[in-house]
Amino acid sequence: MIAFLKQYRIIIGTFLIFSIVSISLFMNVLTPKKRLPVMNPSDVNVELVDSTVQHVRKYHTIADFSFTNQNGKTITQKDYEGKIYVADFFFTTCETICPRMTSNMVEIQKATMNDRKVMLLSHSVLPDKDSVPVLKKYALEKGVIDSKWNLVTGDKKEIYGIARKSYLAVKTGSPEEMYDMVHTENFILVDTHRRVRGFYDGTKTEDITRLIEDIKWLSQNEN
Repeated sequence: MIAFLKQYRIIIGTFLIFSIVSISLFMNVLTPKKRLPVMNPSDVNVELVDSTVQHVRKYHTIADFSFTNQNGKTITQKDYEGKIYVADFFFTTCETICPRMTSNMVEIQKATMNDRKVMLLSHSVLPDKDSVPVLKKYALEKGVIDSKWNLVTGDKKEIYGIARKSYLAVKTGSPEEMYDMVHTENFILVDTHRRVRGFYDGTKTEDITRLIEDIKWLSQNEN
C-alpha cells in the first residue's frame, strides 16, 4: 500500500488539489453574494412618502439640505459627501420610542467609531422646541460625539419635506396643522451616492445588529 502511494503520489496529490478547488468553486457559486437593495419611493409604504414622489421607481436620492446642529453649526449635504450614514427622526422630549432609538444609535456610534467613512444624522421633528441649546444638552447627556453624529434642527417645512420626500420615513400628523410630523422607529441607511439602502427598526436589537453588519459591508464594498 505504501509503495502504491509513493508510486502514484503525484497523481493522487493532483487529484486532491483539483477536488478541493472544484468544491470551493462549487460552494462559492451556491452561496449567494450579499446585496443591499437601492430603495425608491415606490418600494415604501405610501403613508411614509409624500404624494409628489410616490410614483418614483428609480434614481431616487437624498435632496440637498441645510440644518443647524447641536453646536450651532450649519450642516449640509457637503458634510456627508462621500459618507455612509444612518439617519433618523426624533425629538428630545419623546418618552416612547426615542430613548430606545437613541441608545441604539449610540451603539452604532460605538461600532463605527474607527470608520471615518460612517456618520450619523438625527433630525428633530419638533424644531421649534428643540433649539440649539436643547440639542446640545441632549447630546451631552446621551454621549453624542460631535465629529460623528449631528443632531439637527431647522425650518419645520424643510425637515418635513426631506423626511417624506427624501428619507421616506415619517408619517403626517394632524391634518389641521401644516407640516405636522409623526416620526417612526425607522433608521435609514444612506450610501455614498445619497441613495437609501435600507430601513431598520431602531427599537429592535436584531435590526441594529443587521444594520451594523450592512454598514460594514457597504464600507468595504461600495465604490
